[in-house]
Amino acid sequence: MVDMKKIKSLDLSRMDFVTDQTVKWCPGCGDYSILKQTQRVLPELGVPKENFLFISGIGCSSRFPYYMNTYGFHTIHGRAAAIASGAKLANPDLSVWVVTGDGDALSIGGNHTIHLMRRNLDINILLFNNRIYGLTKGQYSPTSELGKVTKSTPMGSLDRPFNPTSLALGSQATFVARTIDRNPKHIQSILKSAYHHKGTSFVEIYQNCVIFNDGAFENLTNKKILSNNVVQLEHGQPMIFGKNRNLGIHLDGNTPSIIDLDKDDNVSIDDILIHDEKDIVIASMLSSFTYNDNFPTPVGIIYAVDEPIYEDLSQKQIDTAIEKQGKGDIQALLDSGNIWEVK
Repeated sequence: MVDMKKIKSLDLSRMDFVTDQTVKWCPGCGDYSILKQTQRVLPELGVPKENFLFISGIGCSSRFPYYMNTYGFHTIHGRAAAIASGAKLANPDLSVWVVTGDGDALSIGGNHTIHLMRRNLDINILLFNNRIYGLTKGQYSPTSELGKVTKSTPMGSLDRPFNPTSLALGSQATFVARTIDRNPKHIQSILKSAYHHKGTSFVEIYQNCVIFNDGAFENLTNKKILSNNVVQLEHGQPMIFGKNRNLGIHLDGNTPSIIDLDKDDNVSIDDILIHDEKDIVIASMLSSFTYNDNFPTPVGIIYAVDEPIYEDLSQKQIDTAIEKQGKGDIQALLDSGNIWEVK
């Protein structure tokens, strides 16, 4: 089997991944940024473009395959994960990417998303999360905050929202990360890390819907205030944030808190929690900060561990069966046992 991730760099540029299709998202949509950064990253991965496969379901994000000059499927609502699993098992050499939204992946497609992550196929999931149903004109979605007023919840949503990163961790995903559409360099970094991870990569991308949920992530993108609301995760580094880099995450037993290095003489940099992306307890804690106004939103790689991938395990079973019983004959199998002829 050829490991496409080890092929040397090819002479490709972003334009090699741009199609002749007119991009039909609303002006100002965060999807444009994600598309552009993806097209910038792929040429650097050293993979022939015919070995990329982009698969989507239904939603604004699911137009993505039309705009990528690679192979792709625009499939049916919620089923991208299932189709991607089949494609990867049929041809493990493909670099398979699932592009989906908070509605597509977590509502009708929730079950497929969960099982793709727990099986740990070497597939990359990009979940565009705008916390709204944009394509169908502004109904609340599985990630809309409690009390969200929309066309379908005029008095406010009563549903507690899904937390995508917590769902991924609970599904035993081996790579869980978050990035934001307004941070191009960070998107590129996370996409590269997701690709190089051997196993299912789950990347939640906060994405602004300018028409039906504009400003949903304003506190994370407004340059005047974002430094106090975002903690950039780096493996092996203290979780520091704030305009003056004076705030940090402290763990007192199992209880997280925020300490201020400038105001409290009894604390130091040594009291700030070091991020360990292999620690499931830390990952779970960081994920719990979502929808919690008392803590900054974690951005970066939340969790990443190495586990056997599904397609390798599957191939081992096939090899064992062939070794014991031979390659077999499909026609002979169909003709074996009880047969009958209909006249």
